[in-house]
Amino acid sequence: MSGHSHWAGIKHRKGINDAKRAKIFTKHGKIITIAAREGGGDPETNFKLRLEIDRARFENMPKENIDRAIKRGTGDLKDGVEIKEIVYEAYGPGQVAMLIKTATDSKNRTLGEIKTILTKNGGKGVPAGSVSFLFKLMGGISVSSEENEDQYEMEMKAIEAGAEDTNYVDSVLAVYVKPEELQRVKENLESRGLKIESADLVYVPLQKVSISEEEKNSYEKLLELLDDQDDVQEIYDNL
Repeated sequence: MSGHSHWAGIKHRKGINDAKRAKIFTKHGKIITIAAREGGGDPETNFKLRLEIDRARFENMPKENIDRAIKRGTGDLKDGVEIKEIVYEAYGPGQVAMLIKTATDSKNRTLGEIKTILTKNGGKGVPAGSVSFLFKLMGGISVSSEENEDQYEMEMKAIEAGAEDTNYVDSVLAVYVKPEELQRVKENLESRGLKIESADLVYVPLQKVSISEEEKNSYEKLLELLDDQDDVQEIYDNL
C-alpha cells in the first residue's frame, strides 16, 4: 500500500504555490462549518473540528474567519447557507482513478462545473461506486521535516506511534493509520516532537497505475484546474 498519494502532494503544493489566500480560507471555512454542524462547536470535544482548525491555522487563516465558520455550523450565524460534503468519482487522462471531495452549498452547480473541467481536459465523471472500490479509507497525517532531520528516524517514530505505512513526498512525511487510530497516533506523534501539518481521513489507492509523460502533463493540468474550483477540498488518485 505504500507509495504515492496525491493527498500529500496537493497539500504541499497548495502551501507553496497558491497565492489566492482568500480562496484557501473559503475552502477551509466550508469544511470547518461541516465539522461544527456534525459534532458541535467545541474543538476540545470535537476531534474533527480540531483537525480542521489546525489545518486552517497552518495556512494562516485569521481567527475571525475560523470563528465565523464555526458559528455558521452551529447555527449561531444564520445566513441560510447549508454546506454539504460530497465525493465525486472520475477518471483522468491515462485512466487514472480519481476521488474528488467537495464542500458545497449547491450540488448541481458543483457537479456541473466539475464535469465541465473533466470533459474539457481528458477526464470523465463516472457513477458512484465506479472507482471508490479501488481505494481504502485511512487516517492520514502529514508531518513536515526540517532540512537536517533524519528521515529514517522520523519514520521510526511514526511506526512506534502506530503508523500502518509511511512515505515521503518532497519534505513531507505521509503517515497512514487505521481511521479509528487517527486521534491517538496524531497526539502520540506530537508528544514525540514531530510537527503535524495536517491530519484527516484520506483515501489511499489499493493499486497504482503508470501513465505516459504526455498523459502525466495533461493530468497535472487537470489537477490544477480542479484544485482551483471553489468547492473542491481534496483530490485522491491511484497514480
